[in-house]
Amino acid sequence: MLKHCPQGIQSMSPFYPENRDQYLRWRDEKLERAATSLDDLIVEVKDPRDLSSREYGAILRRCIDNNMAIYASAPNEDPDRAIPHALARQLGLQRIDHNWLGDEDGLTSLTTNDDTDHSGYIPYSNRPIKWHTDGYYNPADRQIHGLLLHCVRSAESGGANALLDHEIAWLLLREQNPAYITALMAPDAMTIPARERNGEVLRKAETGPVFSVDQETGNLHMRYTARTRSIEWKDDEITRAAVAALADILDSDSPYIMRGRLESGMGLICNNVLHDREGFDDSPQRKRLLYRARYYDRIANTDV
Repeated sequence: MLKHCPQGIQSMSPFYPENRDQYLRWRDEKLERAATSLDDLIVEVKDPRDLSSREYGAILRRCIDNNMAIYASAPNEDPDRAIPHALARQLGLQRIDHNWLGDEDGLTSLTTNDDTDHSGYIPYSNRPIKWHTDGYYNPADRQIHGLLLHCVRSAESGGANALLDHEIAWLLLREQNPAYITALMAPDAMTIPARERNGEVLRKAETGPVFSVDQETGNLHMRYTARTRSIEWKDDEITRAAVAALADILDSDSPYIMRGRLESGMGLICNNVLHDREGFDDSPQRKRLLYRARYYDRIANTDV
């Protein structure tokens, strides 16, 4: 019923800066349930393609509390693309983003690739990737709300991720200074310049907020990259201060930042939380392969 009452959502969601009482209630509950160990996020599953009711419930509970869960099945280096597709459907992720350099079925094969198209793009190299949410360069009508990473094969060494619930990042910023939140919710807070090649515009510039609130559900969405190149921040004092404060949080030893490496048969399913990736090394016998799927949907039944 609430989806038909945007004004009701705006008065109830804790993510509108003016809703102080709602925020305080949500903050206390959020911190009480928040995971501070990667083990808190892990759910062992027998077959990701066919979750039991217990497995589904355990994953959903973690996604409600932390916007993410890690599933762990038996090691399986069979590159079966049906695994991430089937798991996503069970969690309500249907509308996949067919992004550039992705495969025909919407999955992206994250592995080292130095051909002409992939060369120069960090996800297809073994270099580290800074903090970001996926699809931060997408237009407003194609924002990424759900993300799945499925590990077929880990690297010989390295390749771990750090994870931070974007709601926790928002909370920590608000606790420092509510004006930081207002600045990062401005519609012109962050601009991703156009991507061009040989004078041709392959993707137009995209300007928008870092944090936004879904007007139908009250859920929080985040688009962010810690890159310092190919990004333009609004040039005012409060935005610069907010961006610096967020960078300090991401560079801290906060207990809410969790680190670990996906191994074969494991995967991350989330509401597009903040994450990074350390560099890695392959060997002739072992080449890292993960499948990535981005969705316009949020995981079902996780609305705030």
